[in-house]
Formats: sequence, C-alpha cells, structure tokens
Amino acid sequence: MSNPNTVGRPTPITAATARQRPTAMPVHKYKPYEAVDIPDRTWPDARITKAPRWLSTDLRDGNQALIDPMSPVRKRAMFDLLVRLGYKEIEVGFPSSGETDFGFVRSIIEEGAIPEDVTISVLTQAREELIERTVEALRGAPRATVHLYNATAPTFRRVVFRGTKEQVKAIAVDGTRLVMEYADKILGDETVFGYQYSPEIFTDTELDFALEVCEGVMDVWQPEAGREIILNLPATVERSTPSTHADRFEWMSRNLSRREHVCLSVHPHNDRGTAVAAAELAIMAGADRIEGCLFGQGERTGNVDLVTLGMNLFSQGVDPQIDFSEIDEIRRTAEYCNQMEVHPRHPYAGDLVYTSFSGSHQDAIKKGFEAMEADAAAAGKSVDDLEWAVPYLPIDPKDVGRSYEAVIRVNSQSGKGGIAYVLKNDHKLDLPRRMQIEFSRIIQAKTDTDGGEITPAEIWSVFENEYLPTPENTWGRITLRSAHTSTSTGGGDALTVEAVVDGEAVTLTGTGNGPISAFFDALAGVGVDARLLDYSEHTMSEGASAQAASYIECAIDGKVLWGIGIDPNTTRASIKAVVSAVNRAAR
Repeated sequence: MSNPNTVGRPTPITAATARQRPTAMPVHKYKPYEAVDIPDRTWPDARITKAPRWLSTDLRDGNQALIDPMSPVRKRAMFDLLVRLGYKEIEVGFPSSGETDFGFVRSIIEEGAIPEDVTISVLTQAREELIERTVEALRGAPRATVHLYNATAPTFRRVVFRGTKEQVKAIAVDGTRLVMEYADKILGDETVFGYQYSPEIFTDTELDFALEVCEGVMDVWQPEAGREIILNLPATVERSTPSTHADRFEWMSRNLSRREHVCLSVHPHNDRGTAVAAAELAIMAGADRIEGCLFGQGERTGNVDLVTLGMNLFSQGVDPQIDFSEIDEIRRTAEYCNQMEVHPRHPYAGDLVYTSFSGSHQDAIKKGFEAMEADAAAAGKSVDDLEWAVPYLPIDPKDVGRSYEAVIRVNSQSGKGGIAYVLKNDHKLDLPRRMQIEFSRIIQAKTDTDGGEITPAEIWSVFENEYLPTPENTWGRITLRSAHTSTSTGGGDALTVEAVVDGEAVTLTGTGNGPISAFFDALAGVGVDARLLDYSEHTMSEGASAQAASYIECAIDGKVLWGIGIDPNTTRASIKAVVSAVNRAAR
C-alpha cells in the first residue's frame, strides 16, 4: 500500500541514482604517484609566519615559454619592474643559449642596472663550453649565482640520456667542479659569487638518488658558514598532490647533511593546477626559497605564481616583502613584456576579482562596508586601523591600488544591494530598503531586456530619469519653482508653493502639522490624493553647503511609490521628494 504522504511528490535523488559511472578514457596508461614513507611528518602542524626568499625566473623560465620571446627592451622593462617590487634574486637568462640572452646579461651589468643588494642568477647545462660562456657573461657583476642543472629522473636516464645512475651523478659533480674552476678564472673580487644546483625532474626522481646526487655536489662545493649552496628541487612536471610534494621536501630537509648551510629551494610548475598549494606546503615542510613567475607565466600550465603566493601571505597578515600596492601597474607591465593577457579572474590581480554581480554578494559587501565605517566611528579610528572584515573581499582592494568603484557591478544577476551600493558609492545616496527594492526592479527590467552589464553611469541615468527630472529632462505633472513655510494661526505649518501644474503656473497653499503634511493638503487642491507612508533623509556631505537627500514613500491615488528630493534646504528637499513621487504616479 502506498504512503499517502508521498503521493504526487518527485522521486528523490539517492546515492545510487547520483553515482558517477566509469568512462571509456584510457586510465590504464597512468600510474598513481608514489607515497613517501614519513609517518612522523611535521609539516601539517606548521604555519608560514614570515616570507620565504623569492627568486623570479620571469626572464629565464618565463621568457623561454613565450610564443614571442621578450625583446631586449621588454626584458629590461621586466627586470626594472622586478627590482622595483623588491625581488632580491632574479634569474636573468641562459647566456650560453645565444647572443640575445648573453647580450642582455652584459647590458644590465655594464649599465649599472643591478642594485648592490640584488643577486642575478644565470642557468647553464653541465657542458664545459656552456659553463665557460655562462660565467663569462657575469664578469663585473656585483652579486651573481650560476645555476647548473641536469635531469635525474628514471625516464630521462633511460630514454633521453641512456645513462646509469653513476653517469648521471657524475654529470652533476663534474659540472659543479667546472663552475668553480671558471668562476675562479674569470670573476674578480668585485663579484660575490654563489652556486645553485637542481636535480631536474625531482618530482619523478627516487628520493634516495636525488639525495645522493645533491650530496655529491656538496662534496665538491663544500658549503660552510658564509658559503651556502642552493639546492633547488624542481617540480618540472607536477606529478602529485601538494601533500606528497611536501612529504618529499620534509624527507630531503631531514636527510641532507650540512643542512644549516643549504638553502632548500622549491620550483613548482602547475600541471595539476596546484602549484601554489605545493609551494606553500613545501615551505611548511622546510623549504627556504620559492622560484616562480609573476602571474604564473611559464611552460605548459606555467610556473608557480609569485603574485598569488605573496598576496596570500599579505592576506594573512604576513609581510611578503614584495610591494604589490599597485597591482594594475604590475599587471600592465607583465602583459606588455609577455605579450599575454592576465585572466580577468586571476587571483588578486584580475579585472573582476574584487567585483560582484550576484545580488546576495552585493548586499553583503554593502553591509560590510557600512559595518566597518560604523565600527571605526565608534572606536574613534580610521577604517584602515581596523581588522579587515568585509564579506566576499579577502583583502581591501584599496591596498593594491584598486578603487571601490568596480567592487560592485550590475547585470541581470544583481539585486538591490549592488544597485544601492553604486548609488551610495558614486552619488552619496543611501536609499531606504524598500526604495532599493523598487529601483532594483526597474534596473532588472532593463538588464533583462538589453542583456549584459549595466554601467554605473547608465544606472545613474536610469535613476535620474525615474526619480529626478532636470531642466534638460523635464517630465511629470508638477514642476516646483519655490516653496515658503510659515506658522499658521492654529500653530501648525502653512505652506505656499509656486509651481507649474499641467503646464500652468499656479500657487498652491495648504496647512498641516509639518511641511510635508501641508504640501499634501495643498496637492488636494489640484486633485492629487497623497498619503505619507515612510520618510527618511540624510546629508550627502559635510559643511555649510552640504546637500540633503529626502526619500518619501507615498500612497498616491492608490499607487505606492517612492520619490526623492535633493536640495541644500531639508524642507525643499522633502517637498521635491513628494513632487518626484506624484510625477511618477502620473506617468
């Protein structure tokens, strides 16, 4: 027997009906990543409380991934930007790859473009002639690092180099020795010289072999106090979850000898889309330094994004020690240098990341701004002195050089809060809630008809046309010319209004217990039946010349409508608001 309480109801979704089904994709071709046996891992309890060392590789790794590599002029613009932002380690090229990179490195050295506290880095493979050319490019540099790499992963040993582990290790060890020999031969005392080694494809290399190669390199370099070595462990291709990446870094950090003289560096790529998380977790697991590019430029899906990483720290109250306060200038310069656009949804920097179209989001943001202002006033402080707490905005857009004008933009998905925010932010009009609802329906009808976004200028044009007739845009039955109040013989208010009604100049008079009541009485003389439902007002600015805005909700000949009046005199503002509502009723 059927349950009478379920008759006519839709069939509910269950776990069985919602279950995903196998696909025909060839998943057998791929194997899962290997877990790291580190049961007492400590990184999950760690917190990032200070900025890591940063290296920008925009001019090397980022540049080599461009369809149209940077010209010398664009390279210089990128280098100067990185210096202005505060990067102290900048990989500037691959000098042995050709005259373009070699010439650029020479130009910034010879022109004195490198500040004394900035270390430039150059990349080389482990062949002797390439190492010599690379070190030659650094002659006269104030601070410079040679970065040597060779691939160590099994697939590369078997397929690309067809070498044994011993042969691959020897490439790294012999290359390190050659770098030291040529540095001693070519570079003078004016250069503070450093060394970096990368077991490339670290993410696919057996951990014990990666450790063995790094130890062999250190045996040659002999790191000690005042003589660090940078060991960079690249996720040349991102292969695993960020948690496994962190495990690999904690394992290496624990097992490296001479750890106190090692700068452990992380170089993530974004093939799985988790490079930012992988970098952050690697720092929690013991890494000291991050290599990446502005906005994630780089091969395939890109290098890790230095802007997002730095701003993530900033949003948690940690100084990134990189200045992102003019985010739009940074984006524009990067777009010019790379000839690639930054996505409008890119974290922190995209055109739309501080913008809400959704009505509920807009309403929450509007209320958040109002609450911040109220809390600041109550505490006698500036809003900038308070902890930031505005819904949907993880940081204050003003802190990265954005105005509040684009925080809320209106389309067919928007609601009263967003429209009210635009009017308050741009025109200092704080609409009562029911008036917000009324006007949002007018905007909704327009966006539904026209489609797309409606700009703040268009919102204001619609608002003026709906509520505020002007000399250039006159409409409605009544045009107010002047209004004078006095005390009536009965102690109430007497009102005299000079106006044009239906095209004729008239004088309206009325009495009541206030100017608005007296005006309603006067309107009855021209056949308008009006009754007050709600009233509010506020000043639009400070000072003797401040304007007042009055909002009046009226029942007029059976219609409930809002009107608005703006005037330095609050009485005239309220009378104008009644005229606005009466004229709307006659439309």
